[in-house]
Amino acid sequence: MVSTEADQAHLWTFVYTEGVQPTNNLAERDLRHAVIWRKTSFGTQSEDASLFVARILTAVMSLRKQERNVLDYLTASVEAQLHGTPAPSLLPGT
Repeated sequence: MVSTEADQAHLWTFVYTEGVQPTNNLAERDLRHAVIWRKTSFGTQSEDASLFVARILTAVMSLRKQERNVLDYLTASVEAQLHGTPAPSLLPGT
């Protein structure tokens, strides 16, 4: 594996930039719900189901981080699909 100075600098960002954590604990905590679900439900049986679960978990985690109501978002998404209108955005502040 070839390492450049730029690569090395990225590894030490937490030392030089205030507020950057030296661990990936936040990412691990974000994945924990999905991992537990997969272990307790035996995962999915098809590629379509896996895609559905990935999308739902992404939406749920994004909405929770933004303190938005998950059921309201899912209801608006289904209504948009039924009426042929654009789906609501997952982006903050929209």
